[in-house]
Amino acid sequence: MALSIININVNVTGTSTRFFNILATTLTVADGTTIPATAFLDDSGVAATAFPVVTNGYYNFYVNGVLQEGESYTISTTELTFNTVTGTISAGTPLVVEAVEFVTTT
Repeated sequence: MALSIININVNVTGTSTRFFNILATTLTVADGTTIPATAFLDDSGVAATAFPVVTNGYYNFYVNGVLQEGESYTISTTELTFNTVTGTISAGTPLVVEAVEFVTTT
C-alpha cells in the first residue's frame, strides 16, 4: 500500500467585540440579577442595543479587570445574568463583556 499524504488547510479568523459599563451605583448581586445590554457602551462609546449572538465562540465577563468564572454568568442578546453568586459590586467599578466569534475557511 502506498503512502498517502493528506494536506488539510483550515484558516481560523476571529472577531472580538467589547462592551463597557462603569457602575453609577452599587450593585447588589444575587442569583438571577441582570444587567441589560443597553446599559453598556460599545468600543466606539455608542450605547449598545444588544449583545451579539455568538454561535462559534464564547463570551468573557470581567469585573474590575478580573475575568469571571464562566459558570457565574450567562449572556443573551438582551442581558447579562449572574448565576449562583451573591455580593455587592461598588459604584465606579468597570464591567466588560467581550464576545469572541470564530470563522473557519478551508
